Amino acid sequence: MNHARQETDNWVIIVTQLSDTPPSPETLPKVGVLAELKSIEGSDAQGYQILVQPEERVQVIQFESAENRFITAMAAPLPDVKDINERTEQALLDSLKQVSEELVDYLPVNVTQLKEIIRGIDDLTLMTHLASAHLDLPLNEKQEILEMTSLKNRTLRLLDLLSKKKDELQVRSEIQSRLSQKLGKGQREAILREQLKTIREELGETESTTQTGETYRKKIESAGMPDEVRKVAEDELKRLENIGNTSPEGHVIRNYLDLLCAMPWNKSAEFDLSKLDLNEARRILDEDHYGLEKVKKRILQHLAVMKLKKSEKGSILLLIGPPGVGKTSLGQSVAKALGRKFVRGSLGGVRDDAEIRGHRRTYIGAMPGRIIQGIRRAGENNPVFMLDEIDKLGRGFTGDPAAALLEVLDPEQNATFMDHYLDVPFDLSRVFFIATANSFEGIPGPLLDRMEVIELSGYTTAEKVHIARNHLIPRVFPENGIEPDRLQITDAALNKIINNYTREAGVRDLQRQLATLARANAEKVLESEGPVVIDEKDLYEALGPERFQHEVAEKSVIPGVVTGLAWTPQGGEILFIESTLMPGKGNLTLTGQLGDVMKESARIALSLVRSRLAPYLPGFDFDKQDVHLHVPAGAIPKDGPSAGIAMLTSLASVVSGRAVDPKLAMTGEITLRGAVTPVGGIKEKVIAAHRAGIERIILCSRNERDLADIPEEVKSEIKFEFVDRIEDVLRITLGLSERPALWTGPDPSPLHPHC
Repeated sequence: MNHARQETDNWVIIVTQLSDTPPSPETLPKVGVLAELKSIEGSDAQGYQILVQPEERVQVIQFESAENRFITAMAAPLPDVKDINERTEQALLDSLKQVSEELVDYLPVNVTQLKEIIRGIDDLTLMTHLASAHLDLPLNEKQEILEMTSLKNRTLRLLDLLSKKKDELQVRSEIQSRLSQKLGKGQREAILREQLKTIREELGETESTTQTGETYRKKIESAGMPDEVRKVAEDELKRLENIGNTSPEGHVIRNYLDLLCAMPWNKSAEFDLSKLDLNEARRILDEDHYGLEKVKKRILQHLAVMKLKKSEKGSILLLIGPPGVGKTSLGQSVAKALGRKFVRGSLGGVRDDAEIRGHRRTYIGAMPGRIIQGIRRAGENNPVFMLDEIDKLGRGFTGDPAAALLEVLDPEQNATFMDHYLDVPFDLSRVFFIATANSFEGIPGPLLDRMEVIELSGYTTAEKVHIARNHLIPRVFPENGIEPDRLQITDAALNKIINNYTREAGVRDLQRQLATLARANAEKVLESEGPVVIDEKDLYEALGPERFQHEVAEKSVIPGVVTGLAWTPQGGEILFIESTLMPGKGNLTLTGQLGDVMKESARIALSLVRSRLAPYLPGFDFDKQDVHLHVPAGAIPKDGPSAGIAMLTSLASVVSGRAVDPKLAMTGEITLRGAVTPVGGIKEKVIAAHRAGIERIILCSRNERDLADIPEEVKSEIKFEFVDRIEDVLRITLGLSERPALWTGPDPSPLHPHC
């Protein structure tokens, strides 16, 4: 500091430096305090100690940078604006003094003199300055209070800040008090425990802690734990013996030791893979399930590989199919064929990864994950473990359970699976995991990559009849108190129940309808001495009106209506697509809850119709006709690349005035160049078409290989038409290879085979 300045000028303006950057006129606030320098001690090397006496608050009018690193300023006084009357001023002063006295009570010092000083202040302005100066606040908040010229606003702001600070100190004081009480109680308990131990030793009594320790020590020795796990168990047992049974932590340790001792570390199903009888496994699968030949063959192949390898590692299957087709019961049959325990864990709606990996033991109510719980229930380390509804996993803010399953279902990692609660590795490589799902949607790609997929499709009507006769009726009727020979269903009635009261790929709804039929006829069975026979005419009374109509041949034939085929997680379905024309400007309207893929297919179909059918429609102006395409059942969302050729045919039918055979169905996607591309779910779609009375189906040529999976009784009743181009589709559906008889004008040129 310049010595000449010290001698000639003792007045300074003090302002707050709010940032870490060097002070400059641009960064300094415009409100500060005028103060007189009283003393300066120190040097440039060691720093200075400066004593100042503030005089008044000032408003900086202009900053100026001076030489020797000083900043000069022009300032004017900034007095308070007294915007309150005397009564209000006194009330605010009393409130501020009261809150200040309550606040200092929480300070860990003698505050008697401080309270006397507060009580002696009778100037509200002085009280606000003192409170602002001594209150622990950030610099920016103190600067805001300094800049407040309204005495009322500054007082109210300080009252709010003082109240918050008082509440904060009060909470801290209560927490400290409770902690002190808790520690004091724990110390007293420890002293009393030691005294009790000494008394029991003098009396020769056996200590309960010693008994507990010996019990767990025997369990640990007989559990067959690996060395690293046994060391963890012994360490936990030592902790339990040291803290005693009465400690709250003892309960947590005992639960953990119970789990460690209950886990089947070396307990396996007594079954030799080299002695696995594939013929017996085939018999069990055939006995429990009718049909599903491809699926049963695939499972037998998997069992044969296990027998050749003499190893269970990598046994992870994924059964994908509609509800009610027997995915869970297939897992039970596999367990029966292998002679192992069957464990099922439902994953539908699980949103927390702790459900899979378990909770940390530090949390109250911590539990192991569902995998470890299932292994513990099985009592074997190589059961058949079914993970049901793996496509219904959710994802919440607590974690992603699908990601937690990656280690469980990875043959290269699950040999050292680490549950958060168990906290020691457990070998899952010998567990035969079977997962089930209704569709691929909802299964993350990395999780799907770790499993071998086996797809299950729906049952045909003939298969459902056989399943009802041999599996459902013998089980459902006795569940309702009726012996199967007392209530008999004719074949016609059973077929009608399957075709007109259920529409599903599996047999779950069929089972419910049979149970309803049994309950509805229970009174007749009681009153009749002989068997009660149920025929078609008796179904209305028991089951009500028919729920579904599958006969499409009776529907009216009008242009623009086409039957498509769709795949759903519940199996295949037929899908009607309707189109109509109206005067307009060439717009396309789409209704029926269509997804983005189907909307794109509809636009491509309209473009193809406008470009390819123009020669066949002399005088037809697309720009003066609006097209409305609708897919009924509008409340049901629909999407997928399957309805391209059906939409094309519907639009071509309505603009040409030609109707499409209602017994003709089709599925396939189209491209803008006129090619027909293959789609999936052919088996489910064909079975649905057969169930609905369809006689002909149009498919892409590349889908012909998928017909190998379709039952012969279905294929023999349906004629398949294979196409590669939309010209083939229009020729089969509308006969557009020749000029229609109703058309006038010059002969149209044939459809060009290429774009």
